[in-house]
Amino acid sequence: QLQLVESGGGLVQPGGSLRLSCVASGFSLDYYAIGWFRQRPGKEREGVLCISTSGDMRIYADSVKGRFTISRDIAKSTVYLQMNSLKPVDTAVYYCAAAKLFRRCEPLAYDYWGQGTQVTVSS
Repeated sequence: QLQLVESGGGLVQPGGSLRLSCVASGFSLDYYAIGWFRQRPGKEREGVLCISTSGDMRIYADSVKGRFTISRDIAKSTVYLQMNSLKPVDTAVYYCAAAKLFRRCEPLAYDYWGQGTQVTVSS
């Protein structure tokens, strides 16, 4: 019933930009914290950016601070991840996830997950 669907991934050159979308269905974004996570090749899944239920608090990974931003469109039930100044090290499968409470921006704190979308940064 509760579903998250990511889209917007693809191939982009270093220094380029990409915007990922996460469409939520079966629940309201007003009642859930949403996080963006990624899994780079050969690495464990890590938190990238998380936003609180109210939308006014955020947790950033140091590696993306100043380059990535998160936003919500309640009317469209969609959360976005805007990625700028992309680097090859950003290559990963990106996931959005939902949690009842805004705690940590770590995978174990989130209960509901999308299927992921591939982002490849290469020249």
